Amino acid sequence: MTTASPLAAIVLAAGKGTRMKSPRAKVLHEVFFRPMLHHVLDAIGPLHPEPTIVIVGHQREQVERAVASYPVVCAPQLEQLGTGHAVLCAETFLSGFVGTVLIVCGDSPLLLTNHLEEMLAHHRAAGGPLTIMTTRLSEPTNYGRIISDGSGRVTAIVEEKDATAEQRLITEINAGLYCVESSLLFSALRRVTSDNSQQERYLTDIVAIAVADGINVTKYEHPHPAHVLGVNSRVELAQAHREIGRRRNTELLAAGVTMHDPGSVTVAPTAIVGADCLLTERLTVCGQTSLGDGCLIEPGVYLENADIGAGSRIGAGSVLRDCAIAPGTEVAPLQYISGRGNKR
Repeated sequence: MTTASPLAAIVLAAGKGTRMKSPRAKVLHEVFFRPMLHHVLDAIGPLHPEPTIVIVGHQREQVERAVASYPVVCAPQLEQLGTGHAVLCAETFLSGFVGTVLIVCGDSPLLLTNHLEEMLAHHRAAGGPLTIMTTRLSEPTNYGRIISDGSGRVTAIVEEKDATAEQRLITEINAGLYCVESSLLFSALRRVTSDNSQQERYLTDIVAIAVADGINVTKYEHPHPAHVLGVNSRVELAQAHREIGRRRNTELLAAGVTMHDPGSVTVAPTAIVGADCLLTERLTVCGQTSLGDGCLIEPGVYLENADIGAGSRIGAGSVLRDCAIAPGTEVAPLQYISGRGNKR
């Protein structure tokens, strides 16, 4: 049996995210109760890359604090000189590393571990030094286009602002994920120039460099663009929140929880919901809330850090924070309870 080559990961998290219209670093915006960067690191974690390097720049200190609980190292990008330059900032941390480098964007909170596993398996099966993830969009504006030759082989990635009118008609786009062998990555990046409309060093240019050297570039086309593309606006942030909430509710339904309207029920990943609970509609369960088996939560309820005993019923429109409710208790509608059993 062939042993898989060592794996390292680079997470790009240095950008400002100007389209978010916020001074906060884009990767720190919350999606389903957590910074989107945490979702990305959680997807990478089960692959056990060593090391995982987070490229930090805008609001460097805040991003470093946000990832302090993860087994990562942070590499600073002191100037915003492009994605290619960002990856070069990780070179020192990969001195002596020989293997596959997985490059992921820190603003892709819908990524799942299996998406990365599938791409990595595709890369290793192909046996080449470079694999890019692509996907297709009917409206590909703002994304780099995949340029292929007559036989379908990838020859380049052209960024939107550098693309010709004909190239902008291409619907296959760069999803922003790469598997690159260390033997190619940094040697190619050192050849990347800033001769483009943005005057930046694009990571995508390593594709054309590899092709010019006679290297076959492999692509892994993902069928679901929403799962792999980054969040670039408040609209996309809301869409990502909704999708992760849908995944969470699907898990709860499979575990024996009933919901009348799953689309209007929000249950944080930190909350615990017992079997045979009924979560009706238009309600939120967040923080360290715990629902014992068989609870009934009526419409419009908000629960935060609440310990609800088994068989309890929480009346419509009630708000419970930082409190404990004994098993079998019936809380009337429109109650506000805060603290250990205090009402007001």
